[in-house]
Amino acid sequence: MTHDHPLPEGLTSRPLTLDDAQAVYEVMAAQQRADVGTAEIEVADIVADWQRPSYDLAASSVGVLDGERLVACAEVMAAGRGDAGVLPDHRGRGIGTWLAHWMQAKAREQGVAEVGMPQPEGSPGDRLMEQLGYHVRWHSWVLRLPEGAVVPERPLPEGYSLRAATEEEYPQVHDVQEDAFLEWSVRERDSFEEWQAGTVLRPGFEPWHLRVVVDPDAAVVAMAFLVMFPREDGQLEAYVDRLATRGDQRGRGLAQALLVDAFGVAAEHGAVGSSLSTDSRTGALGLYERVGMVVTQTWVNRAIAV
Repeated sequence: MTHDHPLPEGLTSRPLTLDDAQAVYEVMAAQQRADVGTAEIEVADIVADWQRPSYDLAASSVGVLDGERLVACAEVMAAGRGDAGVLPDHRGRGIGTWLAHWMQAKAREQGVAEVGMPQPEGSPGDRLMEQLGYHVRWHSWVLRLPEGAVVPERPLPEGYSLRAATEEEYPQVHDVQEDAFLEWSVRERDSFEEWQAGTVLRPGFEPWHLRVVVDPDAAVVAMAFLVMFPREDGQLEAYVDRLATRGDQRGRGLAQALLVDAFGVAAEHGAVGSSLSTDSRTGALGLYERVGMVVTQTWVNRAIAV
């Protein structure tokens, strides 16, 4: 794919392959370290995205190389969801602008109305997107539980229980998550197979990572998906990647009980920190702040019509 903005002289581009997962991680991690002081991505995140049945990596991605070294990359996924990164030592050469034009052209090819992605607020990527005419769609926040703090206990309603999900319950968990997320996310419903790729088939998954609340009739009414990842200091962090409650079960403390459980079981497995993220579409920021979590990062999701 070509467009009017050229790559800097000496650089080449090609589609990404599965063998590039580690190199893509290194680009994204280096960019995050430069922008927010720490890398909060791991290779498993990349593999989980790439193994989704609907995703065609070769047709939806590009890598920029300086010789054999991957120095930048970009992808356009379903519904115009994009992602891109440039190694900090290659910033200021016009690569980010080239990637932005590539992503816009790819989105047009895919037939979507706009393409966008998140960047840390005030970062070089955020400033570049603003300069290129991208508008703000929403803000998102990373929140952490301060050291020594705990989420206040919240008892479950009578007859309810909280535990790891069984394999037979996975379709119910998928439904609870998708029903909740699609109340505010404008996209097609993920199939069960798509959901599996990012959760129970994610590299490193253990059955205890998927937590559920079941009602007295043994129906799944709330869920949390926990990811354990190594921090920059080598310690383990617990990250609640997904948290959802069935619409008719809200206001009963199920999400808070799931947080207590998820962070507690993660600590039993060696986690020394606890975090999650939310965005302005969900209205959940206040919930997390009320249970003692603190915003540590703010991200801006910008998009542009194509």
